[in-house]
Amino acid sequence: MIAGFPRIDVMTEKTDAPPAPAAPAGRPPAMAPFVPDLLEHGAPVRGVPQTLDKRLFVQLHVFTGCADTGPFVDLVRDSGLEAAVYANLNDPRGVGVVLMSEDPALFAEAARSLLSGPYFRTLTPLPDFTMIGRTYSSGREADLEDFLLHRVRRGILNRAHPWGIWYPLRRIGAFNRLPRGDQGRILMEHGTVGRGYGELGLAVDVRLECHGLDRDDNEFVIGLIGPELYPLSKLVKDMRPTVQTSEYIRDMGPFFVGRAVYQSPVPASSRSDDAGY
Repeated sequence: MIAGFPRIDVMTEKTDAPPAPAAPAGRPPAMAPFVPDLLEHGAPVRGVPQTLDKRLFVQLHVFTGCADTGPFVDLVRDSGLEAAVYANLNDPRGVGVVLMSEDPALFAEAARSLLSGPYFRTLTPLPDFTMIGRTYSSGREADLEDFLLHRVRRGILNRAHPWGIWYPLRRIGAFNRLPRGDQGRILMEHGTVGRGYGELGLAVDVRLECHGLDRDDNEFVIGLIGPELYPLSKLVKDMRPTVQTSEYIRDMGPFFVGRAVYQSPVPASSRSDDAGY
């Protein structure tokens, strides 16, 4: 799922110092320094590499004790935050809110201020369902900026797609040790199932990385969004026999299932003529 990490020089400095002496006999050679690559990479366009140092962060909070979603929706709408509010299918007093921002500080500032206000203190938060992740690239995206910053917004805020299933997952460590070609074949099989649903307009997927962000050390957050609930459930079932799900997933869930009762407008910069909104 992750493309290679080509060397960049953002954290090194050139030096005219002579090369380090060879390690004495019997000692292992010194390892080359690790240089982090903090850029997202897409497919080259007319031979020019695509890179971007931006990504979209997405967070889900879930509450119970909400008999009337009206005040909840009013406060979220009045906040001006990019958000979708869901009625929890599995809890008649449950509600969830998905928030989005390119700046993760929003979740510790404006979103925190909203969700700790007087009204929200009358509700009971369900932290087991809290999820947060960030968009990421695979190195094959034809339009890197659209994929990282706009596609997810269009999916979550599309009022023709009110149903959502959200869940975290973690692979077993052995997947990360597979040769890259084997990883690609496994992910291609998995992705083919999802594309089949997407091409029919039955589902839009939101795929987020959450390494180091998730309380339970999950690695990904998945959102499946669509006009009807049944195809989303069937998509989860159809992915179970794939090699990735049947052999390389360690943990999956909990699952939050909701129907949107409010979706903020899609930002003008994220609208697409192809999507119709």
